[in-house]
Amino acid sequence: MLLQPLWTFLLGHASLLHSPVFPVVFSLSVYLSFCVPFLLLDLLSSRWALLRRYKLQPQSSISWASVRSCLALTLYNHLVFIFPLTVMHWYLRPAHLPAQAPPLHRLLAQVLVCLLLFDFQSFTWHLLHHRVPWLYRTFHKVHHTYTSTSALTTEYSGAWETLSLGLFAAANPVLLGCHPLTEFTFFMVNIWLSVEDHCGYDLPWATHRLVPLGLYGGARHHDLHHLKSKYNYAPYFTHWDQLAGTLCTRHD
Repeated sequence: MLLQPLWTFLLGHASLLHSPVFPVVFSLSVYLSFCVPFLLLDLLSSRWALLRRYKLQPQSSISWASVRSCLALTLYNHLVFIFPLTVMHWYLRPAHLPAQAPPLHRLLAQVLVCLLLFDFQSFTWHLLHHRVPWLYRTFHKVHHTYTSTSALTTEYSGAWETLSLGLFAAANPVLLGCHPLTEFTFFMVNIWLSVEDHCGYDLPWATHRLVPLGLYGGARHHDLHHLKSKYNYAPYFTHWDQLAGTLCTRHD
């Protein structure tokens, strides 16, 4: 099988995969690694017009104060809320690492299904937290502190939002009976797409340019949501917003 050498390599580090701290370290390291290229773009675009033309809001710029604030809240949520829950999960449901890797076609299919499920769950959660004023004020307003998106604003949210979306992401592979390698792949793809959604750039190789027929919203889609909070509630795909009449595709 194509994935067996990779899975065999990972099994060689089984003690790390079984560690109670692995989920938090994995999540944080992957997230911050994906943010770094966009932070470099933010630094360079302030000096080079060639890069700045790809910014969705060219007049905006990030500050070191906002970087510190976003990092502080992300670390706080991971250490105070996510870490205790992952330790409890580690204790109650120890990881099972099978000897065989999954077939590539099954991994790809299950990752896509996980993304579609997460997209629906997030759309429903997001729409509800915008339509019910108390939910918005109490839980979701923090994420809308910044009307101009940047990579580190991806996880700038309160504990309830962080845990809710984290639960959706963690539960879907379990519900589908996914192989651990499929789980890791889905988590990495999901984190990447979330960061790309908030990066603030419409790059030539962006995911929404690779997926045909306008089926995927991407950074332009989500940036419009932060500008016009009555539209574009789905994080990735556009079909739920089309059905709900909440799709907006233009920066006015």
